[in-house]
Amino acid sequence: MRRLLVTALSLGLSLGLPLGLGSGPAPASAGETPARGKWDTRVFAHVPAPGYPAYAFAHRNGRVYAGTYTNPQGDHQRSRVLEWSRGGTLLRSWTVPGQHLDEDHGVQVANADAHGRLVLLEKSTSSVMTLDVRTGQFRTWATLPDLPTCAPGTSGPGCSPNAVDYPAIPNYATWGPGGALYVSDYGQAVIWKIPRGSVRPRVWFASAQLDGSEFGTAGLVYRPGRRDFLITQQSTATDGSVPTDGKLYRLPLRRSGAPGRLRTLWTSSPGDLPDGFGIARSGHVYVADAGLSNQLVELGADGHEIARFPQVPGTGENGSAIPFDTPSSATFLGSRVLVANQSFFGDTSHHALLDVEVRERGRAAYLPRSAFWR
Repeated sequence: MRRLLVTALSLGLSLGLPLGLGSGPAPASAGETPARGKWDTRVFAHVPAPGYPAYAFAHRNGRVYAGTYTNPQGDHQRSRVLEWSRGGTLLRSWTVPGQHLDEDHGVQVANADAHGRLVLLEKSTSSVMTLDVRTGQFRTWATLPDLPTCAPGTSGPGCSPNAVDYPAIPNYATWGPGGALYVSDYGQAVIWKIPRGSVRPRVWFASAQLDGSEFGTAGLVYRPGRRDFLITQQSTATDGSVPTDGKLYRLPLRRSGAPGRLRTLWTSSPGDLPDGFGIARSGHVYVADAGLSNQLVELGADGHEIARFPQVPGTGENGSAIPFDTPSSATFLGSRVLVANQSFFGDTSHHALLDVEVRERGRAAYLPRSAFWR
C-alpha cells in the first residue's frame, strides 16, 4: 500500500465520466428523525498520530479498530492500534512492538480470529501478528519471506512475478475454508496462504496479472457462498491493458484447495488505484479509489459500474468537514461504510475514518470456527 504516486499518473489521465447517483430517501414525517440519504458522509473519528489509517475493521465485539499503516523511513514513531466505540469514541490504543523504525513501517488491523484476537499485518518486518485486546499481548505468528524476481518468461511458487524487486508487503487478509489465512502482498504479485496451525506461509497464487510495479495487490475478501476470492489490483503493468488501470478480479477456489482461473470483473479508470472494498448483502461491491479520483465506486455483483461518489472526480468533496483524501478502504458498519482516509501526502487534519451512508447492509466477514492459531 505504498502510495508512491509517480509523475506518470498525473500526466494526461482521463478519469472517466462518473455515473449517476441513486435517488434519495423519502422525506421524514413530522416528529421523525430524518433518514440519511445515500452517500451522506460524516466524520466518524479523527485518527491521532502517527495517523495514515488504511483500513477500518468492524469487530464482532461491537468495536472498530484501525492501525496507523504508513510511517516513512526515518520516522521513528512506532505504529499504533486504535480502538473506537461503534459511535466513534476513541477508547484505547496499543503501541506495536518490534518494528524496524529505520524502514517504512506501519500496521494494518486486517481481521480477527475466532477467539476475538486482532490479526495484524506489519510492514517493516513483513509479519502476521495477533493482538489480544483483553490482555494487550502481541504475538508474531508468521513472517512473509522476500522472493527473488522470476526470470523473464518464467513463473513459479518460489519467485515473484513482479518485474520490480520489492520486499513482501502484507496488505489485506481474509480467512478461507479450514481456518487458513490468505494474505495479499502489495509488493510481490502473490497471494500467500498460511494453513491452520502453521507458522510457514506458502505462495498459494502467483501471477503476472498481479504485477502492478509500484502499485500492487490490495483488497482480498473470500466469499463462501461462491467459493471465490475478490481481489483489487491497483494497476496492471504487464497484462496488455492501460498500465494505470486497476482491476477487480475474481479468483475461484477449487475443491482441491488450489486456485482456479483469475478473471476480471471490473476495470477502473486510469489512475483510480482501487484499494480496499466492502461487499453488501445484495452483492454490490463498494470500492475505495485511493488514486487521483478520490472516489467511492459502487459495482454490481457482476462488476458493472453503478455509481461514483462524489460525482466530480479529484477533489474528494463529499459534504463532510473532511474530503476524501486517499480513501483506502470501505468497511460495512450496518448500512454505512467506514472509509479510512489515509491522506498519503500528509495533511494530518484529514487522517480520519469517514462514515458514508449507502442505504444497504453489508455482509459479515467470513469467520470459520477453526480460524485461529494455537
